[in-house]
Amino acid sequence: MENLYEKVAYLRGLAEGLGINEDSKEGRLLLSIIDVLDEFADAINELDVKQAELEDVVDSIDEDLEKLEDEVYENYDEDYDDYYDEEDDEDLVEVTCPNCKVTFYLEEDEYLNEDEIECPNCNEVIYLDELESEIDDEEYDEEYEEEDYENKKDK
Repeated sequence: MENLYEKVAYLRGLAEGLGINEDSKEGRLLLSIIDVLDEFADAINELDVKQAELEDVVDSIDEDLEKLEDEVYENYDEDYDDYYDEEDDEDLVEVTCPNCKVTFYLEEDEYLNEDEIECPNCNEVIYLDELESEIDDEEYDEEYEEEDYENKKDK
C-alpha cells in the first residue's frame, strides 16, 4: 500500500517540478487526476485494513468451530459403531432399475420372496425373475471374456 502513496507523491512532485498549475485547462485536469489517484490509494488502504481485520475474525471463528467440533464429535466414531452394524449389510441385495438405472438395495429375504417390486425412483414395476436372468447372463459373459482372454494370452 505504501507503494501507491509513494507513486502518487512522485506524480504530485513531478507535476510541481514541471510547473503544472491550475491556470490552464490541462493543468487543472492533471492535478485533478493526481487528487483522484490519492483518493484511490486511501480507499485501497482502507480496504486492506478491513480485509486484515476480517481475516482475523474468520481465523477466530475457525478456531472456535474447531473446538466445538472436537467437543461435539469427540465420541462420534464410537457412537456410529454402536449404531451401525456391518452384519446388516450382508442381508442386502443391490438392484439396479432397468428403466431409470438407479441403484437401490433390498433385503435379501424380500428379494428372494417377491416376484416383482416397484422402483423407488421411477415407480416402474421391476420383475425380479427377469433381473436375475440378466445378472446371470452378465456373469456368464464376464466369465467367458476372462476365459477367452486367458486362452488368447496362452497362445
